Amino acid sequence: MRRRLPRAVALPAAAALLLLIAAPASAQEIPTTPIPEPANPTQPPMSAPTGPQPLGHAVGDAGTALGVLRLLPNSVPTSTILPGFGQTLPKQSALEAGMGLSSASANSEAYLAYEKSIAQASPFGVAVGGQAPQTPGSVVQTALPDNPQPLSGGLNAPSNPLLNIGVLNGTAHARWSDSLGPCVDTIADASTSVASLSLLNVIPSLPQIPLLGQGGLNLPQGTQLAQGFDPAKGLQSLGGLLSGGGQTAANGTGSLLSLPNTLSSRSQVKLVDIPGSKNKAVQSSSTLQAANIDILKGTPLELSIKVAGQPTLTVTSTGDEKTSKVDYTAPVLTIEAGGKTLYTLDAAHPTKDIPIGLPLAGLSDKFGQLNSIPVVGGLVSTLTKGIQQVGDTAGTVLDLGVLRLSIAGLDQKGSAATTPYKGYQLGASARLFDLQVLPTKNLKTLLPAGAGDNLPSSLAQLSLGEQVARAYAPTGGVVCGTATTAPPAAGGQAPKGPVKNLAYTGTAYDTVPLFWAGTAMLLMGVVMVAAFPNRRRIAAPVKLHSDDAPRKPSPHPRD
Repeated sequence: MRRRLPRAVALPAAAALLLLIAAPASAQEIPTTPIPEPANPTQPPMSAPTGPQPLGHAVGDAGTALGVLRLLPNSVPTSTILPGFGQTLPKQSALEAGMGLSSASANSEAYLAYEKSIAQASPFGVAVGGQAPQTPGSVVQTALPDNPQPLSGGLNAPSNPLLNIGVLNGTAHARWSDSLGPCVDTIADASTSVASLSLLNVIPSLPQIPLLGQGGLNLPQGTQLAQGFDPAKGLQSLGGLLSGGGQTAANGTGSLLSLPNTLSSRSQVKLVDIPGSKNKAVQSSSTLQAANIDILKGTPLELSIKVAGQPTLTVTSTGDEKTSKVDYTAPVLTIEAGGKTLYTLDAAHPTKDIPIGLPLAGLSDKFGQLNSIPVVGGLVSTLTKGIQQVGDTAGTVLDLGVLRLSIAGLDQKGSAATTPYKGYQLGASARLFDLQVLPTKNLKTLLPAGAGDNLPSSLAQLSLGEQVARAYAPTGGVVCGTATTAPPAAGGQAPKGPVKNLAYTGTAYDTVPLFWAGTAMLLMGVVMVAAFPNRRRIAAPVKLHSDDAPRKPSPHPRD
């Protein structure tokens, strides 16, 4: 009886255990994260409006910088999360600082509603080794919701000894329609203006050493500087061409580059008509207005650059490569000194190199006592004869560096795209003016031991009027209309769990099938035990003697 009780309760116990374990197993689900809903039902949704959806798809952006300062350009490798991939990308500058930035962008595919249209005017932007933190003091407007009026105000630029920015003003206007999407007058519009701008009173990428004396330049044996030139001035100030040290003057005196008059920029993204079609094209444009640019202001060798024309970069995408286009109005720059035109920078002559060197004794022998500034572009400043042209500088000027003036040519790229929609994207970039400070091979040999080996190919780069524009339209153009069916309510339906053919990401995928297989085998075992119990064997009877006395076992074998 004691042996039958376990068999009698085995099957009910297994069934009870099965039911107790099956309850939590059957309730187990793959965790999912639902799309969040707004806390306030009246506020704009995070992703898409709850009403009928616009049919138009459009992506475009435009950006303009009044001025950009780059120290040690193309010197820092680009960091990426992919091993070795950064070696294939262009190198970054050690420091980049942008002044008077305006940007406008439109993106119908943005998940967040306020990212559909963004307009921003910033006083300042900085990137160190390619890493760009967000800077405060900007005027920003986003849509949705739509903004009937623009946002404008004064911008406060942070103090920096390398640059001096005058009064900055910015305006930002972002538009987007709940029902028509990008089909508004102007999607995004941003502009900035600066009253004055002065950049670089020293070249910080050069070592701070004297021109002569202990720890200074290693001049060739027997070389003597011209009479009147002060060798105590350091190399970072380019031998006295720059004021050196302290805050850059607001009026531009002693700075490498300055703008005494108003400089303004404007960036726009909008839809324009396509000839012969009811659909629209995406157009991004960048416009710059400038008057005069001064180089080495306050010195006898001051150069003035006159800007003729208004640089305008416009990129239009119709969704078709054949009809999409880039329009660029290039400026014409004339470089003057003392009221005389020295050079002209245009599409045919985009670059001019102006050498800088130390005056040697041969110049003072020829022109008398000199002013204590280097020779710039073959021009020397004398005390009694004014500005004189040196002519052949061999043996009379010791080259230190080169001021390279250039206008950046147009660079454009376009390609067909299929995501997030099928269409054609087109982009272009240009710059109004570039000023680079380049060291010469002679300077590397004049520097103390070891200092010349680390000298980069470019010491500093100043860019005025950087312009970028990109546009991306679907094939056939942007459709202006509203979908007939409304989307689901804000938040929508929770995403479904991973499908069967997705890669396994945890043990939850294997736990449930393993449990059911093990439980079925356990149940089958219990049933078999209950249906086919083990039977006890009956021992054979012991043979007794005639006297019925049991025979004792013998330790020895018997016949």
